Amino acid sequence: MQVPVEQRGLDWLSQGLQAAVEIELSALPPYLCGMWSIVSQRGPAYDLIRSVAIEEMLHMGLACNMLTAIGAAPQIVQSYQKRIIYPGALPGGVRPELTVYLAGLTQSYLKDVYMEIEYPETGPVVLALGEIYPTIGSFYGAILEAFQQLSPDLTTKNQLTSPIGLYVIETLNDVERAITEIKEQGEGTSKSPLAEDFGGELAHYYKYAEIFQGSALIQVDGVWQYAGDPIPFPDVYPMAPIPAGGYEDPPDAVVAGLRAFNDQFAAVLTNLESAWANGSMSDLSASVSAMFRLRSLARNLMQIPLPDKSGVYGPDFRLPP
Repeated sequence: MQVPVEQRGLDWLSQGLQAAVEIELSALPPYLCGMWSIVSQRGPAYDLIRSVAIEEMLHMGLACNMLTAIGAAPQIVQSYQKRIIYPGALPGGVRPELTVYLAGLTQSYLKDVYMEIEYPETGPVVLALGEIYPTIGSFYGAILEAFQQLSPDLTTKNQLTSPIGLYVIETLNDVERAITEIKEQGEGTSKSPLAEDFGGELAHYYKYAEIFQGSALIQVDGVWQYAGDPIPFPDVYPMAPIPAGGYEDPPDAVVAGLRAFNDQFAAVLTNLESAWANGSMSDLSASVSAMFRLRSLARNLMQIPLPDKSGVYGPDFRLPP
C-alpha cells in the first residue's frame, strides 16, 4: 500500500494478491478459536461466527483464483510461516496499529479483534463516524484499480471451484465481481450494513457487532439499530490468549495436543497450496477434510486448565518446524 499508484505494475499486483491470500488466511485462526470455544457449538452467536468463517474461506479462494489468473501460484505454507504470527499484525500493511491474537470468545475479543479486522472503510454505517481508515476494503480497492489499469491477460489454468460459491476468474468483470463480493460481505457498502449484491446478509462487521450488542441489527423508522431479537452471549470455554512465542513449558498432555492439532493444520495448508499449484480438486477436498478434524483437537486442548487457573489452553496454530 506504500507503493505509489503509478508504480503498481504486474509485480505489485502479484504481491498484492499474495498479501490478500495471507490476509484472509490470517483472519481464520482467531475466528475459529472463538467459534470452537463456544460450549454448545450451536445458537445465534455460533451461527454468526460460522457464517463469517465460511465466507473468509471463500474470500481466500477468490484471492487464490485471482492470483492464479495472472499466472502466479499462491504461496501458502511458507508465507504463513514467515508473515502470519500471533500475536501480530495483519499482512499486507493493513491496519498496522491492530494486534491480532488467539483466544476464546469474549466481549473484548469481539470488539478489539473481530470487529477491528472487519472495520468498514468509511466507518460503520450505523455509527456514522465519517472517518476514513486504511482497511481491508481500501486494500482490495487498490487491487481492483491495478487490475483495471493493467488489464492483464487472464488464464483459467489451475483455478478451482467449490460448493461455498468459489468461481473461476475469466474476465475483468469477474475480478470486479470478486472484489466487490469480498468488500460487501466484509464491510457492507458506504450506505448499508448489508452485502446488498450478494444475498443481502449483514456484512461481517455487523454480524460481530450483533453478538457484541446482544441484539439483531434491524431498521427502526428507517434507522439501523441493534433493537431486534436478542442474541445471548454464549457459554464458552475460557481459552486464555496465546502468549507471544507460544506456551512456555506446557505439560505433556498439552504438548501432545498441540502437536496433533498443528500437524493437522499443516495438512490443511499443504493441501491448499498443492490444490492451486496443480489445479487439483482432490487436494482441495483433502484440505477441507483436514480442517474439519481441527475442531475436536482444539476443543480437547480447551479442557485442560492453565497452571494458574486463569483459563484453559487452546490451539496455537504454529506450523511444525
